[in-house]
Amino acid sequence: MTLLDKDGVRLTVDDAAQVATVTLARPDKRNAQSPALWRALAETGRLLPGTVRVVVLRGEGKSFSAGLDRQAFTPEGFDGEPSFIDLARGSDTELDDTIAEYQEAFTWWRRNDIVTIAAVQGHAIGAGFQLALACDLRVCAEDVQFAMRETSLGLVPDLTGTHPLVSLVGYARALEICATGRYVQAAEAERTGLANLVVPAGELDGAVADLAAALLAAPRDAVIETKALLRGAGERTYEEQRRAERAAQARRLRDLAGIAE
Repeated sequence: MTLLDKDGVRLTVDDAAQVATVTLARPDKRNAQSPALWRALAETGRLLPGTVRVVVLRGEGKSFSAGLDRQAFTPEGFDGEPSFIDLARGSDTELDDTIAEYQEAFTWWRRNDIVTIAAVQGHAIGAGFQLALACDLRVCAEDVQFAMRETSLGLVPDLTGTHPLVSLVGYARALEICATGRYVQAAEAERTGLANLVVPAGELDGAVADLAAALLAAPRDAVIETKALLRGAGERTYEEQRRAERAAQARRLRDLAGIAE
């Protein structure tokens, strides 16, 4: 069932399988991103049925996403959109609000009630890299090439990618990747934790389907509680995490015993 198909984004849902697929559908542009595409991505998060447990993010064609459409840097920008030059001329509040709106496309993927998987092949550059980082898990084809090119353009990565990048590879490597804009190939991505799994390109869809099936094998509420525990672990002290584990386990035990809280 297709719930959305516009501005380079397609959302389909398999209710029986409890899996949704979000597809970047601009293969002729290597799935380059625009403000309209970002709004469509944000809308997909709002449209997800409550039955969905796993969301797969993929890109049509040879590349996952080549990043921001370079038309954004032209004086005319996109039809019906302010150019980046126009944005720069706005007030601090207007500029902040606009960037916050763009970030909404990247924020819902880590919700505790779903597990999100990015199926990444070919180029994942800039905004494409950050979109892959927005997901919980990344399964990559052997031809994957990650790069954070914003700094080389005089910008910074501002689409929520810096936090997960540092969490995955550490500050020093994250700084080096961002400041140099170099490519991170599949072997390094797997070694450093950017990729959970690397497979031949022809096996990417099958590997993602296998991972989704494994995630769906566990009871939903147990996965939700576990994800919440792990997401918050970095912000809690050891003792706070112990208390959070006890509280979560108490909820699970009562639920399994049929005892309402």
